[in-house]
This record gives sequence, structure tokens and C-alpha cells, in this order.
Amino acid sequence: MMQGMLIKNMSFKVGQTLTVLGVAKPDAGNFQVNIGPSEDTIALHINPRFNAHGDTNTVVCNSFEGGNWCQEQREDCFPFSQGEEFKMVIEFTPSEFVVTLPNDSTIRFPNRIGAEKYSFLSFDGDARIRSIEIK
Repeated sequence: MMQGMLIKNMSFKVGQTLTVLGVAKPDAGNFQVNIGPSEDTIALHINPRFNAHGDTNTVVCNSFEGGNWCQEQREDCFPFSQGEEFKMVIEFTPSEFVVTLPNDSTIRFPNRIGAEKYSFLSFDGDARIRSIEIK
């Protein structure tokens, strides 16, 4: 399913924060960050869409279980620019993920799968990831 960078056997637990630094490509259509227990089950899918899948300047969040995407959550705030560096901070609480975007606005997305630890992280699409940090 994924084509980009995969990280397996990591430990991202409730109470921790994941910081992602990257650069959107100059002609970026979209990119995605996925967190979950495996490639086939995604607890948090963050998909900034510059111009992709019929959306323009929209951040779409979702989860993927049992071979199906669940209900999308769409955000109007779009603080990403093509060709520019970005920073996303993802705080993992027992009930939700709190995602802080580059302009310090936040997205709250429920922890639908309900696990207290996830071991899979992937990045795909039109961005280059410079660093990740879990604290």
C-alpha cells in the first residue's frame, strides 16, 4: 500500500509527542503521514492536499481499518506551502491525537483504534522528511 518511507517496530506511546520536519516539493499535490499498529491498520492518517483527490488546500484526517477508510475529517486551515519547510507536532493522548500545524493551529482526531502504543509510521507523497523525533 505505501510507497514512501516506512518505520516499523518503533514505540509511540500515550503521553509522547512526535515531531515531523519536512519540505513540501515545489510542485506538491499532496503528502501523507500515517501512524498505526501496521501498514494495514492506520490510527491516524494526515493528508495535506495542495491539489489532489478533488481537494484544494485542505488537510484530510482519517483512519483505516479492516481494509476500509473510515469517516474523513476535513480541516479548513491549510498552513502548508509548496516548496516550503513545515513542522507538525503530534501529541498522543489516551483518547485522541492533537496535531499542531505549522501556524500553531491544532487538529484533534480521535484515537479510533484505541491502542496505547503504535509501532508503525509511514510518509508518502510530495514531501521530503528531514527529521522525526519522539519524546
